[in-house]
Amino acid sequence: MERTMFKIVRDPIFADEVTNLVSRREAGAITVFIGTVRELTKGRKTLSLEYQAYDSMAVKMLSQIGDEIKNKWPDALVAITHRIGKLEITDIAVVIAVSSPHRKTAYEANEYCIERIKQIVPIWKKEFWEDGTKWIGNQLETAEYPEGKPSKE
Repeated sequence: MERTMFKIVRDPIFADEVTNLVSRREAGAITVFIGTVRELTKGRKTLSLEYQAYDSMAVKMLSQIGDEIKNKWPDALVAITHRIGKLEITDIAVVIAVSSPHRKTAYEANEYCIERIKQIVPIWKKEFWEDGTKWIGNQLETAEYPEGKPSKE
């Protein structure tokens, strides 16, 4: 049975399930990044978030990141799961697990993954605050999506 290493899901993420995808005998290290919904952003109290994505494109871009990892760190194995939909404070939004024979590679590849997700994966969010809401735009917060999703250019 083939394992799906790159997923967009609507249900809660369990970090152990993502970690198990990269667990292997030759791994001397597994790093796991768990991105969660925080309560305060730039001094403003967040009540919840809503993530949306172009699912098929997002999975394709997560897979591309996996290919990039394989090119940069050939002995690394990566699995990424990102959640979309409405998330509450402390909910897990993304889990990245990287295994490799050595810890330095696992750390570096894992950090590379989260930065690349923010750069190229079409996922955007709406923040719900005590005093209003706003579509934030891309994950780098360099482009606003006032209508809730990117417009066609």
